[in-house]
Amino acid sequence: MTIMMLRSDILYSLHVGVLETIGGVTCYVGTPTGDYDHQKVLLLFTDMFGITLGNNKLLVDDFAKCGFKTIAPDYLNGDEAPPYAMNNPEFNVKQWVQKHLPAQTRPPIDKVIAALKEQGVTTFAVTGYCFGGRYTFDLACENIIKVAIVAHPSQLKVPDDFTKYLNNSKAPLCIEVGDVDVEFPLKNQETVDGILGDGKFAPGYKRDCWPNMEHGFAVRGDILDPGHLAGKEGAFKNTVAWLKQYF
Repeated sequence: MTIMMLRSDILYSLHVGVLETIGGVTCYVGTPTGDYDHQKVLLLFTDMFGITLGNNKLLVDDFAKCGFKTIAPDYLNGDEAPPYAMNNPEFNVKQWVQKHLPAQTRPPIDKVIAALKEQGVTTFAVTGYCFGGRYTFDLACENIIKVAIVAHPSQLKVPDDFTKYLNNSKAPLCIEVGDVDVEFPLKNQETVDGILGDGKFAPGYKRDCWPNMEHGFAVRGDILDPGHLAGKEGAFKNTVAWLKQYF
């Protein structure tokens, strides 16, 4: 599978969201044009490429077009990975991760949530992509959010994090993932099904596994390939359906 990075300069004119500072944190914000519930916010936790990546902005825009006030905080503190990091052998992923541990990246999230609560927001959902999966789980297990969706999550341990989710969270969980995801391989997916599936997690659980989709497809899939486009769009549609059902 080809993972394509869409150039932000080419797509910038298509973006309908705006940059705002919320709780001292830069955020990319998408606001529905029609009526929506002002007490609800969908938080989007990006992959390691952050809110400067055009693909991530477009996701925020699309969720807003579906009627959800959507906010993507810069929880990477302006130090996102460069757009073509995965194709650059000189980029050290492990080193980058060590500079973006929860001690550095969780505080911006908490600041945004606190500020939004002061503005009257009472209910949160989260969709987390790749690196953002860790924080989606953390907030769900602390019952700060009401609904959780993760797409090809990373930084999660199987079975530990999913057993913790079962025992602590009340947020219905949807997982969008591919069948050739090296970060979340099929054997791990099946283990998670055994923990949360078949009604074991009462609030709600589903896993959608897309054929021939690698890690990152829901954000950076090659939209010029019909199969990859179907996976990317399908994951988005399933996320919206989950939000409409539970949020």
